[in-house]
Amino acid sequence: MDILKLNAISPLVGEILTSDDYNITEDAAAPVAVLVRSANMHEMQLPESVLAVARAGAGVNNIPLDELAKKGVCVFNTPGANANAVKELVICALLLASRKIVRGINWVQTLTEEDAAKAVEKGKKAFVGREITGKTLGIVGLGAIGRLVAGAALALGMNVIGYDPYLSPALAEKLDSRVKTVSDLDALFAAADYITLHVPSTPQTKGCINKDSIAKMKDGAVIVNCARGDLFVDEDVIAAVKSGKIDRVVTDLPNNKLLGIDGIITIPHLGASTPEAEDNCAVMAAKELKDYIEQGIVVNSVNFPCLDPGAKPAGKIRVTALLKADALPAALKAVSGEVKTATRGEYAYLVADGDTDSLAELEKVKGVIKARRI
Repeated sequence: MDILKLNAISPLVGEILTSDDYNITEDAAAPVAVLVRSANMHEMQLPESVLAVARAGAGVNNIPLDELAKKGVCVFNTPGANANAVKELVICALLLASRKIVRGINWVQTLTEEDAAKAVEKGKKAFVGREITGKTLGIVGLGAIGRLVAGAALALGMNVIGYDPYLSPALAEKLDSRVKTVSDLDALFAAADYITLHVPSTPQTKGCINKDSIAKMKDGAVIVNCARGDLFVDEDVIAAVKSGKIDRVVTDLPNNKLLGIDGIITIPHLGASTPEAEDNCAVMAAKELKDYIEQGIVVNSVNFPCLDPGAKPAGKIRVTALLKADALPAALKAVSGEVKTATRGEYAYLVADGDTDSLAELEKVKGVIKARRI
C-alpha cells in the first residue's frame, strides 16, 4: 500500500509503516493515506483511494477538515508530540524577554574597539534586566504544552496561574498542586507578570490579545506567543509595546507588521524545530495511520469521532463506517456482532465485529459516508 508523503519526514516512520506492507513515496496515483507536515492541502484533489491524512504536528490549518470529513477521509494530528520542544522555547522566550539578551548580543557584535572586554564592562548597564524567579506566569491553555510549561516555570521558582475552560477533571489532576487555576481570563491578565499563550486558533481565540485584554494586564507585563499568530491583534500589541504598557513581546509567529519594533522579539517559528520533536511527530502520525488502516482505530482525529475498539478479534469480520449521526439507528440494524460507536457533532463512527460480512448492508444505509471491511 502506498503512503503519499507531501513533506520531508523522519525516516522513523519506516519502522512503523514497514516496507513489507507499505511504500512511503512522494509520488503515488492511488495512495491509501497521506503524511503531511506543512504542505497546503486546500487545493489538492485527493484520489478516492485515500482513507486518512496524518499531520505530523498539532496545527491543521493547512488541511480542509470539513471537506475531507464529507468524503469519509479521517484526519489525524499529533498533539503533545512536540510539546517538550515548544516548552523549552517558551522558557527561552521568558528569559530573552527578561534579560535584554538579544539587544545585548546585537550590541556586542558592533564593538570595534581594541579592548572589547573594557567596552563591555562600561556599556553593559544599558542591558540590565530582571529575574523571573518569584514572578507570576499566567498560562492561557493547559493542554500538553501548557502543562509542561507550568512544571518548568515552577521549577524555576515562578508562581503559576492557569486558565483553560476545557480542562477535563482527569487532566486537572495531572497539574501540579501549586498551579492555581482561574475560571476568569481577566483575573489571569490582572495577576500575571508574564503571559504565555497555548491555545489553538478558533473563532473564540482569534484576536484575544487586543487593546481591551491588554488594558486589563499589569503595566510592564510580558507576552509570549508560541501558539498561533492570529491570537494577536497586531496593531494593538504594537501600540501597547510602544506606549510601555507591555514591556516586551516574544513571538514565534512573526509577520511584517511585527518586525523591526523595539520591544518585540521575533523568532522564526522554531517551536517544534528539533530533530527529537520531528521524530516524535512522525512516529505518532505513522502509528495513527497504521492503527486506522489495519484496525479501524480512531485516536487523535480532528474531524472524525474518536473510537478505540481494540484489535479485531480473531475469526471475526470487522466493518467500520463514518456516517451522519442521525443515520446511526439504521446503521445499527444493518450490522451484527459486537458494535461500538462514537459521535461527534453531525458525525458518527461505527465499528462492528461479527461472524458475517455486513458491509453490503451497511453501504445501503442512507447517511453512510464511507464504509469498509478491515
